[in-house]
Amino acid sequence: MDELINAFYLMWESFPGTARLIRKDRTIIASNSYAKSVGFVTDVRCVSVGSPEIHKGCRVNEMFKTGRYQVVKSVNGRLRYWLPVPGRDDVYVHVTIDPNSIDGMVLFPAPAENK
Repeated sequence: MDELINAFYLMWESFPGTARLIRKDRTIIASNSYAKSVGFVTDVRCVSVGSPEIHKGCRVNEMFKTGRYQVVKSVNGRLRYWLPVPGRDDVYVHVTIDPNSIDGMVLFPAPAENK
């Protein structure tokens, strides 16, 4: 499991949204700094963080059933992904990003002018 956790941090620590590695029973195994800052800390069940409303529309059961990633876009533009971990049926990665609130990030930069 340590190798998986190390790989998670390597890939997700600098992600500009919440990223969590979660057990099938919904216990958080690892979370990036952004996720920790909003309460998604290790050894806590993800569904216990925040209000129950933020967990409505959870697609993790569908992800485990199909073996394919799931995505939901909220009415305010937030994107929530549930990602299977290849070769594992006991954990998944859950990421959320709000493109409307990414500080200092240009989502669609203008093309460079020819000089």
